[in-house]
Amino acid sequence: MIEHQDVSAEVPGSGAAPARPWPGRWAPLGVTVDDEGVNVALWASQAERVEICLFDDEGAEERIPLDEQTFHTWHGYLPGVRAGQRYGFRVHGPWNPAAGQRFNPAKLLADPYARAVDGRLTYDAAVFGHVLGGSPDIRDDRDSAPFVPRSVVVRDDFDWGDDAAPRTEWDDTIIYEAHVRGLTMRHPDVPEHQRGTYAGLAHPAVVNHLAWLGVTAIELLPVHHFITEEHLAREGHVNYWGYNSLGYFAPEAVYSSSGSLGGQVNEFKSMVKTLHAAGLEVILDVVYNHTAEGGAGGPTLAFRGLGNESYYKLAGDRRGYADYTGCGNTLDLSHPHVLQLVMDSLRYWVQEMHVDGFRFDLASALARSLHDVDMLSGFLTTIQQDPVLSQVKLIAEPWDVGDGGYQVGEFPPLWSEWNDQYRDTVRDFWRGSTGELRGLGYRLSGSSDLYADDGRRPFSSVNFVTAHDGFTMRDLVTYNDKHNEANGEDNRDGTDNNRSWNHGVEGETDDEVVQAERRRTLRSMLATLLLSTGVPMLMAGDEMGRTQRGSNNAYCQDNEISWVDWSLAPWQVDLLEFARLVLGIRRDNPALRHRHFFEGRPSTEGGAKDLAWFGPDGSELTDADWWEPHARALGMYVGGDGIKARTARGEPITGASFLLLLHAGSEPMAFHLPGTPWATGYRSLLDTAHEQPASSDRTDLPGELVWMSPRSVVLLEALGHPRCV
Repeated sequence: MIEHQDVSAEVPGSGAAPARPWPGRWAPLGVTVDDEGVNVALWASQAERVEICLFDDEGAEERIPLDEQTFHTWHGYLPGVRAGQRYGFRVHGPWNPAAGQRFNPAKLLADPYARAVDGRLTYDAAVFGHVLGGSPDIRDDRDSAPFVPRSVVVRDDFDWGDDAAPRTEWDDTIIYEAHVRGLTMRHPDVPEHQRGTYAGLAHPAVVNHLAWLGVTAIELLPVHHFITEEHLAREGHVNYWGYNSLGYFAPEAVYSSSGSLGGQVNEFKSMVKTLHAAGLEVILDVVYNHTAEGGAGGPTLAFRGLGNESYYKLAGDRRGYADYTGCGNTLDLSHPHVLQLVMDSLRYWVQEMHVDGFRFDLASALARSLHDVDMLSGFLTTIQQDPVLSQVKLIAEPWDVGDGGYQVGEFPPLWSEWNDQYRDTVRDFWRGSTGELRGLGYRLSGSSDLYADDGRRPFSSVNFVTAHDGFTMRDLVTYNDKHNEANGEDNRDGTDNNRSWNHGVEGETDDEVVQAERRRTLRSMLATLLLSTGVPMLMAGDEMGRTQRGSNNAYCQDNEISWVDWSLAPWQVDLLEFARLVLGIRRDNPALRHRHFFEGRPSTEGGAKDLAWFGPDGSELTDADWWEPHARALGMYVGGDGIKARTARGEPITGASFLLLLHAGSEPMAFHLPGTPWATGYRSLLDTAHEQPASSDRTDLPGELVWMSPRSVVLLEALGHPRCV
C-alpha cells in the first residue's frame, strides 16, 4: 500500500462544520424526504467514515458526517432539507489497490439510490481516484466536486389517477424499439422545446403514430442516467445510445424538457401514463451488467468509491476488473448487496414509475455466479420468486463477451430472449445466401429447437431483423459494407458480419430498377418478421424506410444519422401503409400468433395439420428437401382450426388458416397451390411484389399456379375453414 496524506477534509470553501444529524434509519437506502427533512442511508461496508455533502445553487458545499451505522449502512436524519436539494457523498476508508480497495474522500460520489441527477461530468484529472500519468496505485487527492454531477432529493407527488397498464399477453405483443431522442427530434408536429424528450415522446402526434401502426409496446433504449465515456467526450461525441449507466433509479435528465430540479421524474411518469392510455406498454432497456466508471483507468463517480471490491468482479490481481461486457468492468450480482441494488431498482421502475417490463442488456453477465454463466444464479432465482418482477415482461439479451456467454435458448421460463439466430437466418435467406431451409422453418414457426424443450413457449423468441445495434432494414438492402467514418475510428468499429446485400450498387442510387428491387426485398423482410410465430420487434423508422447512411454502429451519433426522419417520399408512405396492413392481419388472426408450439398433425379429426411445409410443386417437403442447399422457396401452412388456446372464459379459439409463400430467388417462380385437406380455395391478402399491396376478391383454386416475383412474399387465406367470431 502506498502511503499518502489525507488532505481531503480541508477543501477550501467547504463551509463551517454542520450540526450533528439525528440518528435516522438504516432503511430504506438512499435519501427519503418527508415533511420535516430527509432520512439518509448509504451502504458502505468497508468504510471508516461517511459524509453527506449538501450543495447550494452557487455550488458551496456543506459536509455532514453520518455517525450511525447499522448492518454496514451509514445513516442519519437531516431536518429542514427539502426536495430539490443537491447532494453527494464522501467516503473515507483504506486506499489499497492490491486488495481491491479504492476509497478516496476527495471524490464526490453519487448516491446509487438517487431518484434524479443534476449536471454533467467534466473530464478533469480530479475526477479520477488515481494520479493520471503515473502509477495507478497512487491516490489523487484533488477535489472532484466541481466536475461531477449531483444527486437530487425528489419527492413523489405525481398523480397517477386511474393509470392502468394494458397488460398485453405475450403472444399478442408487438415491440417497437425506439430512442427517446431519436424518435422525436425531427418530428414536425412536436414543439421544438419538447423534441428529444419524454414530453415529446408523449406528444399526440407520436403516440397516435404508434397506436395507428398497431404496435403494442415501446421498448426504450436506456433511460437510466448515463455518462459519456472519456474518449468520446474528448473527440466531441456523446454516448447517444446510453449504455453507460450511473444512476439506476434516475431518469436521464437530458431527455427532460422540464426546467426544475428533478422535473425529469414527473415528466417520465407523465409519458408512461399517456402511453398506457393509448394501450401501449413501456419496456425499458436496462444496463445492470456494468457501470459508467469503466476499467481501472476510469473515473471514480460512485461504486468504486463506495466499495470497489463489493460492487465489481475483480481480476485475479485485485487491481483490475473481470470484464465480461467489453466496457471495462462487470457488476458482481453474486454479492448480496449488489443484487439488492438491482432488485430495488427494478421494483422501483415497476411500482413507482409504472413500467411494464425490461430488456436486460448482456444478460449473461448478470447470471454469472463466480465466473461461469449459471441459470440457477442469485439474479435469476431472485427474479423468479419476486412477486412484483415475476409478473412483468422480462427479455434477455442472452449473451455477453466472456467465455461461455452465448446462451440463446438457455434462459429459464418467464424469460423471453432476443433471438439473433432468427435475425441471421432471415437476413441470409433474403440476400440469397447458400444454405438449407431447415433453419428458416424453425425461425418462422417459433424456434422450437431453441425453446420447446424446457417448458417455454413461442413467445420466448423475440424475433428481429434489425435493432439499434446494426443496419436499419433499408440499409440492409442498400449496403454491403459498413460506413462508420463519422465515428472517427477509421471505420474499424462495428461488425463486418452484416449479412446484407446492396442489390448490385453500394449506397443510394438513381437507378429505378435497383430502387424497385430494394423496396421489394425490404417489404419481404418486413412481412417475414411480422408474420413469423413469436414476438416481433420492429426498430423505429423501419416501417418508414429510415436510413443511417450505411452506419451500423451509430452509438455516438446524436444527429440526423440516428434521428428518425418523418418527411416521407411517396414510396415511404406506401411502406408505412404496408407495415400497418401486415400488423393488422397479424392482430386479427390467432393462427399467426400461436401461443403454443405447433405439433405438425391435424388439430381436428380429418382436418389439416396445424403446420405443414410445401415446395413450389405443391407437395409437402420431404426430409431431403430440408437439406437442399440451393432451395430458395418455401410454403408455410398454418392452421386456424382447433388452436391450442382458449379464451379467458374457456371457449375454444378458431380462426382462418393461411399459406405463406416465400421466394428468395432472382427469377420469377410458379407455386402450385395444395388442395384437400388444406383448402378448397385461396384468397390473396398481400403480395410484396406490389408497391401498394391490397387484398383481392379473386379466389385461386387448388392446383392452380401463383406466380411469384423474385424476392417476394405472398400471403393467402386458405378458404373452407371456420372463421373466428
